[in-house]
Amino acid sequence: VDANVLITGESGTGKELVAKAIHDAGKRRNERFVVVNCAAIPENLLELEFFGYKRGAFTGASQDRKGKFELADRGMRKGKFEQADGGTLFLDEIGDMPINLQSKLLRMLQNKEFTPLGASDTRHVDVRVIAATNRDLKAMITEQKFRDDLYYRLNVMNVRVPALRERLSDVPLLCEHFLKQLSTEMNKSISGLSAEAAERLTHYDYPGNVRQLA
Repeated sequence: VDANVLITGESGTGKELVAKAIHDAGKRRNERFVVVNCAAIPENLLELEFFGYKRGAFTGASQDRKGKFELADRGMRKGKFEQADGGTLFLDEIGDMPINLQSKLLRMLQNKEFTPLGASDTRHVDVRVIAATNRDLKAMITEQKFRDDLYYRLNVMNVRVPALRERLSDVPLLCEHFLKQLSTEMNKSISGLSAEAAERLTHYDYPGNVRQLA
């Protein structure tokens, strides 16, 4: 189902991996999976990251710019939406997106189009959006920090990723996975965990979730 998805869960539970799995299972699997961490980009740059800008849009804008990512196959710089055109755009930490930018994202979701800063032309894109957050967006709506119309546009399908303390039976499987990775990285043969270590690892609440275990 090619619908927008909102993934919720505590920090460190693996929401990006869930998003990638959804992308890989869908009809866009052969197209790009583009990640934007809304919390890691300064507010004044986030709009430019998404939509780009035209020459003269603001002081210092001496030439057109379509974002910071260069695609070798086209030899031009493109914004995130254009880069993800045909594929999936994963918006991590969507709860940290500034309220003034949320309206522009909403328009893109509704009409599949956007306008670069300072431009008069409208550009059309075909992109699926998967968003993730560890925040309570409904509470943010009440506080007028998140748009309710954007929430319902994103939350077409909801996936809640449980905290690791809610699924401690997964710990042995996760440990096996991480030990294989460690064995390869260190070029050592690691056979597994001792019974005592396994017992201790399955009796902990992991406030940092899977990220802490790793």
